[in-house]
Parts: sequence; structure tokens; C-alpha cells
Amino acid sequence: MRLIDSLTTTPVLADLFSDRSVLGAMLDFEAALARVEARIGVIPHDAAETIAKAAAAESFDTAALARDSQRAGTPAIPLVKALTEGVRALNANAARYVHWGATSQDVCDTSMILLLKRARPIFEADHRRLIRALGNLSEEHKDSVMLGRTLLQPAPPVTFGLTASGWKAAAERGWSRVDGRFSEALILQFGGASGTLAALGDKGTAVGEALAQDLDLRYPGAPWHAYRDRIAALLAACGVETGSLGKIARDIALLMQSEVGEAFETGDDAGRGGSSTMPHKQNPVGCALALAAAQRVPGLVASYLSGMIQEHERGIGGWQAEWPTISGVIQCTGAALSAMAEVAEGLKVDPVRMRANIGATRDFVFAERVMMALGASMGRDAAHRLVQQASRQSIAGQRGLIEVLSTMPEVTSVIPPEILRTFDTPEDYLGAAEEFRKRQ
Repeated sequence: MRLIDSLTTTPVLADLFSDRSVLGAMLDFEAALARVEARIGVIPHDAAETIAKAAAAESFDTAALARDSQRAGTPAIPLVKALTEGVRALNANAARYVHWGATSQDVCDTSMILLLKRARPIFEADHRRLIRALGNLSEEHKDSVMLGRTLLQPAPPVTFGLTASGWKAAAERGWSRVDGRFSEALILQFGGASGTLAALGDKGTAVGEALAQDLDLRYPGAPWHAYRDRIAALLAACGVETGSLGKIARDIALLMQSEVGEAFETGDDAGRGGSSTMPHKQNPVGCALALAAAQRVPGLVASYLSGMIQEHERGIGGWQAEWPTISGVIQCTGAALSAMAEVAEGLKVDPVRMRANIGATRDFVFAERVMMALGASMGRDAAHRLVQQASRQSIAGQRGLIEVLSTMPEVTSVIPPEILRTFDTPEDYLGAAEEFRKRQ
């Protein structure tokens, strides 16, 4: 993991998109191509064996390949040249069959697809952790009443169980989209020079189908060199997923403020969440990582979408911009998933503080309840004005809203004082909260 990328990835995803891993995926393509072409009778078997042997060697200079890629406009050209030289050193005759019938974009696109295929189970494992933890929080706190908050202001009560189930439902929908788009995108790219496989004669589709099977990818109806919609859909789904994860992170970070104090990320002995100068602090680090991803991913998705307008059979510029964009979106999404799974697994909830925060509103959050009860007799508009007047008196006199309302004859003539005094019980004004919690 590079220091500059450390907040935008995880160790396992950084390794997945490392030079060694990317190079390995490209060489996997070349070795598989040689194997299936030998099997179908396109190239000699001994050539395929030599190519596979050379591809398995660890003697490739990634720094030189990266430098030469800038001059070639693609990493595939210097890689194929280096592989060919490696094969020639083993068997001069076999060297002529390296990369037989393929083109640079076949190597690059399929190797990226192989990396995406390996990213999928990483995502899924963290998703399952997140969903399990949020489900546990929802069930454990189905009766923990807390303030609803609209426009960052106190509103009628909800339960933390309902809040957690909303987080869980959004994360499940997000993963469903991402998982479905993975299924759509994990396909072979193999079209040769201009997408016809003309160099392979009548064996083109047979080689392609066998190559897809060898690499455990689906075989598409035709090459997709200039059609980037499948990957675009995957990245867009990642954008929605990171947005949902960012929403969870924002909520938790706000609940973690000391003046709110209703939920907390937990630290560890390694100093997670600590401050370099304030020993007392426990910062919402996991939430910060997820929010950083949610900030970054939309711009990367937009960059990918703008590069979809590619020319004819192979684009110029748009395609060349893709690798760091795809890598960035996948690593950021994975970082957000991993961070929020850890946050949810260790989240500490304080129901006592939640109830205290409801009480600290001096009954204002029950204004709607009173208004609706009065509205049945005097009409909603009149009731709204009356409760609004009482609210202003409550603020001016630093008194509870229910207390002020109990002194107003126009209120007590409709709602007896002994009934009115029960209106500040949050459990009695939750509506369909539990039903909604179970439904999500």
C-alpha cells in the first residue's frame, strides 16, 4: 500500500491492484490464450508450454514496463515484447506465437476484468459483516427511543432499531446493484485487431469461447472494445453504494459528537481514533474513511462516464484513462465497505443518553402530537397556530411545552390536563416505527 493511497484503499485491495497483481493478470491472459490455441490446433503445443513457462517467471521489470507504457500508449505492448523475449530465450521458434491473434486492448481489458473478478468476493465478505452487524444493532435496539432529526433539528421520536434497519436496507440495496453489475461486467474481451478476429480465420469464436472458459469468465456475444457500458454500470453502482455507506457514516459521526453522545465508534490498543495532541479524543475514523470514499467516488464515476464516448472500433484517450479510474472506484468502495463493517461491529449505543436528549427538548418534539389531537376538534390550522404560540411562550419562559399548554384553557377544554401530561412519553408516539423496522 502506498502512503499517498493509504486512506483510499485496504491492504487486500492495494495488493490486488499492485504492479505484481496487474502484471500477473496480464500474463494469465497470455498463458491462457496460448493454452487454448494449442488445444484447438492454432499454435504448436510446445510453443504454448514455453509461453506458459515464460509467463510464470518473475523476472519482469515492472518499472521498465511502466516507463515503456508511456511511450507505447498501453502497458500491453511492452509486456508482450518482454514476454516474447523471455519465450525466445527458452525456445526461439515458440516466440513467434506469443499474443497470437490478440490485440493490446484484449490483454488490458481482460486483465482488468480478472482483477474485478477477484475484488468481488472481497466486497461480498465485508458486505456480509456489515449487514450482520447492522441487523444485530437493529434487533438489539428496537425499543431504544431516540430523537428523530430533520434538517439537523429535533423532531418526533424514532427508535435506533428503525434507524439501523434503514442503514441495513440501503446497504443491502446497494450491494444488490453492485453484485448484479459484477455479474454483467465479468466477461472476456477478445476481438483482435479491429474486433473481428480475422487473424484466426474460422477458429476465432472457438478460441474466444475456450479462452473465456479457461479464465472462468463469460463469453460475450461480440467484442466490446469501444462499448464501456457494462463497466460503467458497475462503477455507477459502486457510486450509489458508497453514497449509502457515506450516509451511514455521516449519521454515526453526528451521533458521536460529544454534545449528542448517542453512539460511538470503539477504539483499540493500536490507537485507532486517537488524536496526535488531544489524549481524550476518540475520533470517528471509520466514518471518516467511508465519507472520504463517498466524496471521491462520484468524481471518478463522472470521469469514467465522460470517457465512454469512444471513437469507432477503439477509442483514443478515453480508454487509456480507464485503469486508474476503475482501480480508484473499486478501492474506494472497498475501503468504505471495510470501514463501515468495522464501525458497525464495534458500535456502542447509549439508550440512556438518547432518552435524555429527548427530555432536553422540553417537550417540543411532541408539538405535532398535541396539534393533531387538537386539530380533530378545532381544525389543523387553528391547532397549529395555538401550539406555535405555546412553543414561543415555552422558549421565552424556559418552560416545558406540555407545562405551558396545560395552562391554556383552549387546550385543556379539548385535552384534559391529566391526558395532556402523558403526551411526552416517546414510546406512545412511534407510529409504525416497529412495523417499518421489520419490513426493511
